[in-house]
Amino acid sequence: MSLSSIARRLCCSRQSSTSRLSVVLARLHSTEAAKDTGAKRYKYPEVYDPYGPMPPASEKVVGLADRIAALPPEEIKQIAPALLLRLNQPAPQAISGQGFSMGSQGGAGAGAAKSEEKKAEKLVFDVKLEKFEAAAKIKIIKEIRTFTDLGLKDAKELVEKAPVILKQSLTKEEAEAIIAKIKAAGGVAVME
Repeated sequence: MSLSSIARRLCCSRQSSTSRLSVVLARLHSTEAAKDTGAKRYKYPEVYDPYGPMPPASEKVVGLADRIAALPPEEIKQIAPALLLRLNQPAPQAISGQGFSMGSQGGAGAGAAKSEEKKAEKLVFDVKLEKFEAAAKIKIIKEIRTFTDLGLKDAKELVEKAPVILKQSLTKEEAEAIIAKIKAAGGVAVME
């Protein structure tokens, strides 16, 4: 029988034991926590080094580091290119800023060129129902319900509002597939 179960039995046998129980349990836990269980605790290093411990630097390296630290900032900036040249290493490549919008930086000619690039590189499309045959209205409603989450009433109201955008933010392949389905059902749809 453990010490804690004995303490509970002693304290619970009396009527006014709630306060005694808390005192006994507090003492019990403090003494159990103080016991050494023999388990070894892992001590984490202050700084994690994935390459393991490094040998101490040589006197030459320490002296070189001191000399570099004493240089003015202009000469410190020249160290990396000089080392690359001396060690026959290629210069690091500049990171391309292509694809990031930097705001309007050019005149009217640059704005027109950018708008042409945007039209040529369009990746997101909307499908718009232009018109449909009256006899094919039911087929078009059923087809619209297959690629949207609309109920029958909502799909009917949407078709009756033609010309109307059916679905937005599609890839070119998805938009072409929907247009083909609507065309097969008897309607006319376009990509925007």
